[in-house]
Amino acid sequence: MIAIRLERLRAGHADALLEFERANRAYFARSVPDRGDGYFTYFADRHRALLAEQDAGTCRFHLVTDEDGALLGRVNLVDVEDGSAELGYRIGERAAGRGVATAAVLEVCRLAAAEYGLTALTAVTTLDNPASMAVLRRTGFTAVGELVIDHRPGVRYRRGLTA
Repeated sequence: MIAIRLERLRAGHADALLEFERANRAYFARSVPDRGDGYFTYFADRHRALLAEQDAGTCRFHLVTDEDGALLGRVNLVDVEDGSAELGYRIGERAAGRGVATAAVLEVCRLAAAEYGLTALTAVTTLDNPASMAVLRRTGFTAVGELVIDHRPGVRYRRGLTA
């Protein structure tokens, strides 16, 4: 397993994050809907918008890095409201299958409770993404319902948090 760190998203992360997303685009598209060309074309505008959301307190964005600062993935809390948020994450191909997602989700759960004052997290994934489903189960999330994500059957998960 790789030792990881979470860093709050900053303006200075834009170039590394864009390169990470480009390098992993085809890999991510195998398990989640592709973000489309516009995501990359207008990346700088989107990055500024994410930072504004974070400053407003409605989202918490984090980069997942190794001990040397190499970008391995992202883990985010969005729609922060009334003590809860929705968890989202993506780990790059070179770090996949090495415990990075599990470690990142556990760390963001700790931060969510201890630093952000949240009491519950939700997450969703498609049924054809067994790796994501396994990460959620390993990190204490429980399936609470079914849904459709981009025309694909999926599952909604929930985890209560304690500080």
